[in-house]
Amino acid sequence: MNPPVEDRAGPRPRRAAFFVSDSTGITAETLGSALLANFPGVTFQRHTIPFVDTVSGARDVALDLRRSAEAGAEPILFATVKSWEILEELAGSGAVVIDLLGGHLRELEAALGSTASEQLGQYHGVGDIERYFARMRAVEYAIEHDDGQSMRALDIADVIIVAPSRCGKTPTTMYLALQYGLLVANYPLTDDDFPSDGLPRTVAPFVEKCFGLTTTPLRLSQVRHERRPSSTYASLAQCTLELRRAEDLYRRNRVPFLNSSTKSVEEMSAVIMQSMRLRS
Repeated sequence: MNPPVEDRAGPRPRRAAFFVSDSTGITAETLGSALLANFPGVTFQRHTIPFVDTVSGARDVALDLRRSAEAGAEPILFATVKSWEILEELAGSGAVVIDLLGGHLRELEAALGSTASEQLGQYHGVGDIERYFARMRAVEYAIEHDDGQSMRALDIADVIIVAPSRCGKTPTTMYLALQYGLLVANYPLTDDDFPSDGLPRTVAPFVEKCFGLTTTPLRLSQVRHERRPSSTYASLAQCTLELRRAEDLYRRNRVPFLNSSTKSVEEMSAVIMQSMRLRS
């Protein structure tokens, strides 16, 4: 009997990837991961190290990097660090250092005729206080209106996500609220909402704000089985029926919709914002 294809091909190469930042590490992890996604044939062991804002802290990280280098291939280091002293300490660690800020900051300084601020963590700090509080209000709105719990103030929603249970409504809602400060409600389609030709009574007046999500029956069944194993709710037949009804409903009411089965929350959010013209 022939071995599986993956066995004949041998194990995938493994490489350590470090995301190091003088702030939260979110930017380093996001940008670094976007670059690593272009190399699906390599397995990465990821390590995020935030708040490396002193030379002594950088020395500790450099020690970890040297140990990683001794154990295998050179680790890859994605850095969002402003201090040259810290970067120099990391550069002597034996890692391949990819400075995600340096070159671009110098280009911006030249273009703007100004020197970049030395203050750390400005992107993920409070920054613009009004924008910060707008995002917090949006998160509160999203929590209140999650899964149809409240129908209050739907008239001020930027978008209402409509979908059968477990199609990705809640994570997409929270991402849009936290990342962009959008007021987002979501409503679960259930058997009680069919066989009506129109949208559910509570969201029908706001059809122009509605956006639908769907997925594949198999994917939905798998997700639901994790929540309620071997239930009618998770059966392939039930999932197929609900998704077919939902897509018919979207089409009849001219509600734009998206298949979430192979898309990340970030991708879904971008499509929603583009479709609903929510970008400034």
